[in-house]
Amino acid sequence: MALEQLSDVVQRCQAIQDDNYTTEDYSVFQIAGRTCLEDGESAQVLSIVLDEENKNIVRCMGWNLLGPLVQILLKKEDNNLPHCLATLTHLLEVCSPKELLVGLLEQVEEAHPDSIAETVILLLQPLQKVLLRLGSRKASSVGMALSTLLDQVARLPVPQTKEQEEDDVFSLCRCCSALLVFVRPFVEEAKQSRTPKEDELRTELLKFSMKSLCEPLLEVQLKDPETLAESPLRNFATEILGILSDIGESLPDLLSHSLLRRREVPGFLEEEVCYPKESLASLAYLLFVQHIAIDTFPTVFSSVFVLQCNMEYINLFLSRTEESRLQKGLDLYEKSLVRVEDNSLPVQLMELKSFFSVPQNLVKVMTLCPIQHLRIKGLKVLQLSIDKFDTEAKYKFFQCMLKTSHHAGVEGYIIKNIKNQIDFAFKPDKGNEWFMGAHLFPLLRQVLCLPQGPETDLLQNMDRVMESLNLLRYLLIRDKAWRNQTGIWTELYKIEDYYMKPLRTGLNMSKAHYEAELQNTKDNSKKTNAKVCSLTVGNEKMPNMTPEMQLQVLHSALHTFDMMESVLARIEEIIEVKEKP
Repeated sequence: MALEQLSDVVQRCQAIQDDNYTTEDYSVFQIAGRTCLEDGESAQVLSIVLDEENKNIVRCMGWNLLGPLVQILLKKEDNNLPHCLATLTHLLEVCSPKELLVGLLEQVEEAHPDSIAETVILLLQPLQKVLLRLGSRKASSVGMALSTLLDQVARLPVPQTKEQEEDDVFSLCRCCSALLVFVRPFVEEAKQSRTPKEDELRTELLKFSMKSLCEPLLEVQLKDPETLAESPLRNFATEILGILSDIGESLPDLLSHSLLRRREVPGFLEEEVCYPKESLASLAYLLFVQHIAIDTFPTVFSSVFVLQCNMEYINLFLSRTEESRLQKGLDLYEKSLVRVEDNSLPVQLMELKSFFSVPQNLVKVMTLCPIQHLRIKGLKVLQLSIDKFDTEAKYKFFQCMLKTSHHAGVEGYIIKNIKNQIDFAFKPDKGNEWFMGAHLFPLLRQVLCLPQGPETDLLQNMDRVMESLNLLRYLLIRDKAWRNQTGIWTELYKIEDYYMKPLRTGLNMSKAHYEAELQNTKDNSKKTNAKVCSLTVGNEKMPNMTPEMQLQVLHSALHTFDMMESVLARIEEIIEVKEKP
């Protein structure tokens, strides 16, 4: 029945001049043709399509058969496969390339989630053939095709392990490799000529490269070449960077794009579209962490300039919460810092927004990230960054971190670094004005500080308090009263008033409170023999726990107060001995 309908409409249309076919003709041809293909009559459809008398009809209407042809080819039915392939090949040669392009891209867009990879790989060669038929007017069509293809490829899961990439379990590797073959003729065309038409094509290829850097490459964790010698995804990344060079994009210019954007640049919005920040961050990661195309990056650029360029990308990575983004941010920061000489970063860099934002985000990684190895890496990178600052920059950095980190553990770590800098300044020929004398005291006042005075939660601030006491003890022992290099002995009476006395009061109050809680817990456990009960400390209700657990918590708190009191007592003893005539 469908074959008769198809034959009838074709026969009727043969008599029509100037391709003046009606809407009904198109509809019958499409529906009947689809039904014939679905019913397994592909040989008969091929015969009609190849008939020379039907040439004009096929040229105008043939592209409507793309949908059913693609679906049958995806099913890979042996009986129909050769005829459907032959039909598709003929349509690609005779139908309008613009109509074919629309039809093929519709099939890509409408691909079932389970057959995305198969659809993309099947249609890449037909799409390439159609685009090449467009001649010099193809730039926007190439861009549309590449964008549609990448949108679908980005929906495929990213392999997480070496085995998944080797086995290509999600077919992402095959799609990426096939995309490179697809785009190569257009890259060669853009590379060989400098006409306005090729400039349009270069712009579309730039958009493709930037989009590829974002998806899928930003999601991919590339394996080390020693782990996976043949990596399709690493090859894809290498080729994308190669395409950028082929179309005349300078890698250093791309890398420094974040710096250049701070100036008044015409076409700002257009620049943002062509050079997305996430894509440039991915480029920086591939260059300096994975060392892809690093041999093409000029060595004339200083390590400080490279770090300055990368800071905005590092900040972008570290502002996210996904493990892959955080890992890339930490790796890029580490690799950028390793290139820099110790004690060389000038204080002027602290005025740049990224040099303020990155440490803040690094603190969030160290304190809020649930993944332990990232927290450890964050601390390592923080120390590396401190080591790279010159003395004045270290001083300003410590001031900033004490003011903004709002985390006792981080503050304690910074105070330990301050102690190390003071110790370094004591060494012969290493003295400096920032960690000795007048400059030291504004910093010490930030260190020797109880945020809420005697009522400060000493347990919550334990790391900060202990490091502060250790620093004060160190200064009093290391800096003899008769030399007073740091000026600590001149400032001591103030420190006793604004720090030591409030701390002593706070310790006495805290110990009394916890000793009372300890006694109450012991008494209650004897009276009730409760297996589980609650505990309230400092107006804060703690999770339900056994009496034994409660006693352990309270003893631990009292032990902490004893440690603080011990160091404070030692400080008071040193002062008393020094003040004796």
